[in-house]
Amino acid sequence: MKRTLSIIASVLALCSCAKVQDTVCSPDGRICVKVGDEGYSVYYDGNAVLENSVAQMQLADGRAYGTGSKVVASKLTKTPVHEHIAAPFYRQAEFDMDYNTLTLKFDDEWSMIWYVCDEGAAYRFVGGKDGVETIVSNELADFNFVNDSDCWINYSSNPRKPYAMAFEGVYEHQMLSDGSELPAFMPVSVGIGGGSRLTILESDLKAYPGMFARVSGTTVSAEFAGYPASFDKYPSRQQLYVTEHEDYIAKVCGKMNFPWRVLAISEKETDMPVNNMVYALAEPSKISDTSWIKPGFAAWEWWNDWGLTGVPFKPGINMETYRYYIDFASANGLEYMVLDEGWSTPSKGDILTSIDEIDVKALVDYAAQRNVKIWLWTVFNCLDEKLEDACKKYSEMGVAGFKVDFLDRNDQTAVEMIWRIAECAARYHLMLDYHGIFPPTGICRTYPNVVNYESIHGEENMKWITSEMDMPALNAAYPFLRMMEGYADYTPGGLQNVRRDQFTDVYSNPLVQGTRAQQVALYLTLDSPFSMLCDTPSRYMADQATTDFICSLPRNYDKTLCLDGKIGEYVVMARKAGDDWYVAGTTNWDSRELSIDLSVLGDGEYEMECYLDGEDADIDACSHVISKSEAKKLGKVDVRMAQGGGFLIKLKKNN
Repeated sequence: MKRTLSIIASVLALCSCAKVQDTVCSPDGRICVKVGDEGYSVYYDGNAVLENSVAQMQLADGRAYGTGSKVVASKLTKTPVHEHIAAPFYRQAEFDMDYNTLTLKFDDEWSMIWYVCDEGAAYRFVGGKDGVETIVSNELADFNFVNDSDCWINYSSNPRKPYAMAFEGVYEHQMLSDGSELPAFMPVSVGIGGGSRLTILESDLKAYPGMFARVSGTTVSAEFAGYPASFDKYPSRQQLYVTEHEDYIAKVCGKMNFPWRVLAISEKETDMPVNNMVYALAEPSKISDTSWIKPGFAAWEWWNDWGLTGVPFKPGINMETYRYYIDFASANGLEYMVLDEGWSTPSKGDILTSIDEIDVKALVDYAAQRNVKIWLWTVFNCLDEKLEDACKKYSEMGVAGFKVDFLDRNDQTAVEMIWRIAECAARYHLMLDYHGIFPPTGICRTYPNVVNYESIHGEENMKWITSEMDMPALNAAYPFLRMMEGYADYTPGGLQNVRRDQFTDVYSNPLVQGTRAQQVALYLTLDSPFSMLCDTPSRYMADQATTDFICSLPRNYDKTLCLDGKIGEYVVMARKAGDDWYVAGTTNWDSRELSIDLSVLGDGEYEMECYLDGEDADIDACSHVISKSEAKKLGKVDVRMAQGGGFLIKLKKNN
């Protein structure tokens, strides 16, 4: 307590020179935000990490609100607010948040709210007037870091139209001052000294464009796609794209809560995978009964190019192939089978009609007899254009949900579309897996029927990348960066595992960088309540022991910890389901020996089953060992990971 009071006192002393200032601190006193005439500053353990940063809403009628604006009233919470958050299907089944708030009122319409918890700070604007349209010409959000430092950043992959892409870029590790000419998308994570990091994110994004970031010197500045003025469609999939933008970013009707700008602060990197701010700041669930939402694993045909072998029919988009995948799912306890692109004609954009070779109703019925449910792939706007009819038809048919793809933008109308689809799907008890989409901002809390979310350079890229792309390093970065935002549909499970020097792109028969044990570990190191088995049933049946190991994993967890790791180098995650624990790790192309202290997971005796890299996995990336041991108390366990390797340990409590 003395340390907390000392930190707050030092921050207040630093702030005393401002003409107008309000200060709000986290309950533990380590994070403080000072809002003054020239902007806001953020302090961590008494040291400034952001100074004179700008936050301002600029309206088309000339009004502006935020830092530098006259404050007519301010309100600071007298004691921390305590919130208990139920989080079905999230990395924690439930968790608590304690925070303080500061509300700055500018006039009768507009205000700014600060939220400061022990995990970071956030602000949002609240404004507009009921029944009145407001045009937002721009939003200024300049994060002025005190020092140049290392940052992890993910730049747009489309130099020609930087706001239009799949949001599957590759994280760069660089100094802030080495910023690119391209904008980046969230998150942006910056070192603030002593191994601590400040990560810029956003939450509760609705009816407003998503945030990009541009780096100049030591300042990270927000950018936004303009409001769409006109559209066209790509003929191959009838995907909607923007041809012209307005000179403003948003058009808002009535009073609105604008998105949270999140400044997550982590004392150490292992705090990052379990930072809950994006989820906690999102609007609570609009679905009162979530019993129909079922996390699960799915058989999937697109990644492996319908690659069955040794079957008495021609594999492809036909009933025999899909029945085979369904049989495989049923035999291995998989809950789902995904019909990806091809079951309907993409160029027609008609989700209500299948191709002649596919009878969706017959497949749904066939699957139901085997305790498997069907998912259907579609393009975002194609579903949206026939939303009510499609949800009604396929819900009544017994379809489990939609894998929705190719949004590839985050302007206001794109954001509105994903919320419209989530709401309608929820009414018809349909789940959603969002692909080709901007980073998640908490929609899985508001609509927990959104059970997965891409926005990640995942396994599908193995079909076309070269060996210059370092996937094991990315796999060791995602838990610290991408997972701060929410679920990540990486689609692991590839079984053609090779060393880096053996890798090449093979579209129809993909190879996978790294070891088979790393592929198994990815089912645990990433948050993914709806996950694919991306490879062909033929390969899984050829290695039934690996298949059994994967399929026996829980679909949902109660608690998540990060036990060890360093961004882009390695990670060790632990998840609890009931009384049992599951521990997994991956490494980059450096082989690694770790001594992991499992005693932190609890008392009692546990039976241990391990999936490990084989002794020769540096030579043969498919090499692996599965072992079991007698029940004993948890202590330190030594694990070796090969180059591009991994491990997964199941700890079954002996009751």
